Amino acid sequence: MSNATKAQTKASEAYVEAIDKRVDSELAESHNAQRQSFWKDQKSRRILGDVLTYVLLTVLGIIWLLPIVWIFLESLNKNTAPFTDTFFPTQYSFDSYVTLFTQRNVLDFPRMFMNTFIIAVFTCIISVFFVLSVAYVMSRMRFHGRRFFMNFVLILGMFPGIMAVTAIYFILKALGLSSGAMTTVALILVYSAGSGAGFYVMKGYMDTIPTSLDEAALLDGCTRFQVFYKIIIPICKPMIVYQAIIGFLTPWLDFVMAKVICRTQSNYTVALGLWLMLQKEYIQNWYARFAAAAVVISIPIAILFIVMQRFYQESMSGSVKG
Repeated sequence: MSNATKAQTKASEAYVEAIDKRVDSELAESHNAQRQSFWKDQKSRRILGDVLTYVLLTVLGIIWLLPIVWIFLESLNKNTAPFTDTFFPTQYSFDSYVTLFTQRNVLDFPRMFMNTFIIAVFTCIISVFFVLSVAYVMSRMRFHGRRFFMNFVLILGMFPGIMAVTAIYFILKALGLSSGAMTTVALILVYSAGSGAGFYVMKGYMDTIPTSLDEAALLDGCTRFQVFYKIIIPICKPMIVYQAIIGFLTPWLDFVMAKVICRTQSNYTVALGLWLMLQKEYIQNWYARFAAAAVVISIPIAILFIVMQRFYQESMSGSVKG
């Protein structure tokens, strides 16, 4: 091959290589431009954000719902033993619900449920009254020692309530409230007596209510109690719902205080009943009933949420209409 042919071949290869580089460069620029245009396009970014949001919410929803679905299906499990070969039951029956309320000679769950329900209702009513009263006084009235009291309660709230369990028990024992039917009264006192100290959230809400409403009502001849009953309470309905739910849930969820005070099954709450069902002498026959009891316990709580949900939408206009 002559030198001229070799030079021509090299020139052709250099030309092809230049063309390839130019094409690659144009493709890279095109991809960069498309990428930049995508991030600059508000509609595309919104679609991508919506897709990622729905994917995340779907995953979180599955994680949240899976234990609820499992406990409900386990309550229908025909096999009462705690250990099975499959994650979900293979045979279903309502026997766990039937025996939960009929076999009362071993574990009297209906009585435990009724004990807890009575305690929860009274605790809910008393705690709402205490919190409303203390919050109104702290928000609307000025007196000597007010700031000291608020700071003192705030500091006390930093200590866990379990520190006072032993002292509370011996106080109740000295008052004769630690045995027999008086245990129910003792639990109501324990759950509701200190609820007034949790007035800070309610007070913060009351502070947002204009004092001009109080002044106008007082000028019209209302007393302090009428201002509290006809103006403050209607405006505070969303916070009353919050406090009622908190007060109602406390006896259903508490285990430590109930375990310290209650000594016999006749005084047990549902938390102690569920704990007892998982003990080694009961778990083989009561595991599915434990799941059924967990489902039954959630019913009054769900009803409370449904009934009180509409009060969340109450606004300030409710007090003016009255």
